[in-house]
Amino acid sequence: MRQSRRFPRRRVWSVIALPTLLCALAACTGDPAAGGDSAAKGGPAAGGSPTPSGPPGTLFDTFHYTGPDDPNLAAHGWQVREGGGGPGIKDTWTTAGASFPEDQSAKGGRALQLRSTTDGTKQGTKQVEVQSTGGNLFHGTFAARIWFSDKPSSGRTGDHVVQTFFPISPEDSSANYSELDYEYLPNGGWGAPGPKLDTTSWFKADPPDRVTHAVKQRLEGWHTLMVTSTDGKAVYSLDGKELFTSSDKYVAREQMDIHFSNWFIDLLPSVSGPRSWDMKVNWFYYKADQALTAAEVQQTVDGFYGAGTDYVNTLPKNP
Repeated sequence: MRQSRRFPRRRVWSVIALPTLLCALAACTGDPAAGGDSAAKGGPAAGGSPTPSGPPGTLFDTFHYTGPDDPNLAAHGWQVREGGGGPGIKDTWTTAGASFPEDQSAKGGRALQLRSTTDGTKQGTKQVEVQSTGGNLFHGTFAARIWFSDKPSSGRTGDHVVQTFFPISPEDSSANYSELDYEYLPNGGWGAPGPKLDTTSWFKADPPDRVTHAVKQRLEGWHTLMVTSTDGKAVYSLDGKELFTSSDKYVAREQMDIHFSNWFIDLLPSVSGPRSWDMKVNWFYYKADQALTAAEVQQTVDGFYGAGTDYVNTLPKNP
């Protein structure tokens, strides 16, 4: 079972373009997934995407950006982590591992790529994480299409790498701490063999208080991961198949951010030479206050892609 996420996750807030926010929070009448035409009527946003309007309570992104320094990435509420802290190999986070290459296996032909590298030394290790910065995701449906890797894209295998997708409280010390995790460990870790996919709901990070469930199977390739957080329970599903449900105190208790992260549990100098591990994110979709089925999520996502919509944000802005 994974370690506690003990690190200072202090915000490095980026300046968000006011026109983009106004556009994101404006007219919410048309729904491209339901055949509406508001996205088509809106003028093109920066980066060539249609105006980010759509149904209320929606966040959707296809990650069509040029790089970690693309101003649209920050304007759309994303931050690439750098600097100190854990988990994994502390103080090895870098923006260099985040890119947005063309990918013919991805829907729409592009994806967010998270590449972490190591040579078995701290000096030669770089981890990568991309997170939202709004702190306004709470009850509803969280879904993402993610590509997991079972072997490195270069170099020898064997590393205890963790490929993750999770909503989490903005502050680890919060009295209402909330975290709902997917963690894929192709080579295992913490003394447990892999491959396995851990789903874990947290009540407290320090000392750790959580419930968890492991799916022991190899998962290289694209998968749709979902968490529905409604009605006093958190339900995890993979490609439409329910995996695990937590309830009681192991549910979301406050607003959260979403994180995508690729990191190493430990250093393995015995695995000689440099190696690179890739995780990819095709799209992310959040619908507030509704527990959707996988089919409903896919229909909505297909509608956005069909309308040429790369980004939608009609969530209320936190004060």
